[in-house]
Amino acid sequence: MDDTTVWILVIAGIVLVAAAVAAWLVSRNAQSRRLRQRFGPEYERTLERTDGDRREAEQILSQRVSRREELELRPLAATTRASYQRRWDQLQAEFVDRPGAAVSGAQSLLDEVMVERGYPVGDEFDERVDLISVDHPVVAGNYRDAHRLHRETQGAGDTPAATEKRRQALVHYRALFADLLDGAAGDDRHGAAHAEVAEDETYADDEPYAEDEQYADDEPYAEDEPYADEAETDRPVRRIR
Repeated sequence: MDDTTVWILVIAGIVLVAAAVAAWLVSRNAQSRRLRQRFGPEYERTLERTDGDRREAEQILSQRVSRREELELRPLAATTRASYQRRWDQLQAEFVDRPGAAVSGAQSLLDEVMVERGYPVGDEFDERVDLISVDHPVVAGNYRDAHRLHRETQGAGDTPAATEKRRQALVHYRALFADLLDGAAGDDRHGAAHAEVAEDETYADDEPYAEDEQYADDEPYAEDEPYADEAETDRPVRRIR
């Protein structure tokens, strides 16, 4: 084998290796874009929890997708969705007189909807919210906040501070409830997560989730109810139609 042939083989090998590396980088970037678009704020949250390790964060999110695809989520009939909506409206009206009972009832009603949709409610909360985040990433944070606030106010009495936390918990539960009912009208595999959260809210493909979004001022409760002067949390709230 002469020197010319050797050099040709060496150059061909370098070209093949470079092409393979380029193809891998393109594939990885495409996967990153898909996960970022699918998970939105959950992508940023997971990236933060892994200290910016994108590979680890994307592995975690990909595993969520795999576990979610093992579920067989079911749509709900229009009459069933209407029945759930009426029950929610009753709980929301009950909040004025019995805030603690209303929030507990909201949690139970949400569990009912999740079970009927096909989610495994018996699992630990973190696993449950991870599965929810695949199709409902925008409101997964609301679900975490509602769970935390509900636990903080159990046995806290009817003080103004506790009432305000319960109000926020109910608002957060409502966000997921509305998204689950909307997704229940058809196949959830493509997710209701890309539905509108507020009329002016958008997510750019390569921009992090904004941390300063505010609630829409559409709370249905009595205007003269005493609330604590605590700061509102900043999760987006989906309006119930």
